[in-house]
Amino acid sequence: MTPPGKESSTVFNVAVACLVLTALFAYVNHRYVRLPTTIGVMVIAMLLSIALVGLDRLGIEGLHDYEVSLISSIDFSDVLMQGMLSLLLFAAALHVDIHELRDHRWQVGVLAVFGTVVSTMIVSFALWFALPFAGITLPLGYCLLFGALISPTDPIAVMGILKSAGAPRNLEITIAGESLFNDGVGVVLFTLLLETVTLGETPTTGRAVGMLLQEAGGGILFGLALGFVTFRMLKSIDNYQVEILLTLAAVMGGYALASRLHVSGPLAMVVAGLLIGNQGRASAMSETTREHLDMFWELLDEILNSVLFVLIGLEVILISFDFNIVFAVVVAIAVTLLARLLSVGLPIGALRRVFRMPRGAWKVLVWGGLRGGISVALALSLPAGAERDLVLTLTYSVVIFSIVCQGLSIGALTRRALHAGS
Repeated sequence: MTPPGKESSTVFNVAVACLVLTALFAYVNHRYVRLPTTIGVMVIAMLLSIALVGLDRLGIEGLHDYEVSLISSIDFSDVLMQGMLSLLLFAAALHVDIHELRDHRWQVGVLAVFGTVVSTMIVSFALWFALPFAGITLPLGYCLLFGALISPTDPIAVMGILKSAGAPRNLEITIAGESLFNDGVGVVLFTLLLETVTLGETPTTGRAVGMLLQEAGGGILFGLALGFVTFRMLKSIDNYQVEILLTLAAVMGGYALASRLHVSGPLAMVVAGLLIGNQGRASAMSETTREHLDMFWELLDEILNSVLFVLIGLEVILISFDFNIVFAVVVAIAVTLLARLLSVGLPIGALRRVFRMPRGAWKVLVWGGLRGGISVALALSLPAGAERDLVLTLTYSVVIFSIVCQGLSIGALTRRALHAGS
């Protein structure tokens, strides 16, 4: 049994190593590479991992073994789902104008709920049908789990690029709103499907609906209550240090309590962030508090995102890429893009005037649907086994493709699709 002091020391050392690596990669990227920060640090981390694998093959094992030991000591799923996700979602929601979001509620609702569910079904059955052609069999249950974990999108790497490309505000709001809520929808779907796979029993319709209502509806109601209580506390004082501390406590304590209550923590954080970021900002904060609060959460968001993408890049050292599954990887990337096209691009393209979207917006929404850390975290939470290893490899491949290939080209596509009037 590891002594408590030694265990704490190990956690601290891992945190220090991650932070130091992130700072160094961010410096190298800013000084020499000049990619968007989150994409740049992930690419550098991934290249480092690949280089260490190459050195290991040549007999130089020290650095490779150290990185494997470092990454193996980090429970990525736990770190993201129980640590980072609450802070990231709250920080993102804090800066979304609720009035603009309300004006685009139909677009966001269709994409976050309908789009996520439809994408899950398309990815799952297409993968289940196609994998046997590569001589690989993955049970339908695990195909459904892969569909659920890969369908939520991550706006982190793409939002800054869209702004620099001059994307219309309504398109930015739609992408941001969709990604805020489809994380919650995706996690609820994944949880429901995981229970089905692990227990081997298909839940009744009543139980499935009950779980959805408890997780999603309960998460929204809990978020409203949490946001309201925090708002009242913020309104009763005028001290920016204490007010920032209150928001931090609300996020971390609220997310932990949501887990205890078996309601959706991600949805609760989004709702609380929207309430505090709008109602709280307007009538419960002084100008000084607003400035410091925005600065704190923007900085925390940037740091956590950089650390998260570095971890994604470093994780490549633990993934086994067998040549026999290259076809499976290509299929996974293709069906994920196809699902995005059918579940998001088709409705937006066909109902462009109804959704008040600019011409060509469907192209940006399809190609801008990046996958991120939440997909990797959910894949890592699966029970150990050959199926988990395959799902993890497919998930990692799709995430890397989306962040690097789609993330680096979305700016040019946005300018061409929107400003050329195509």
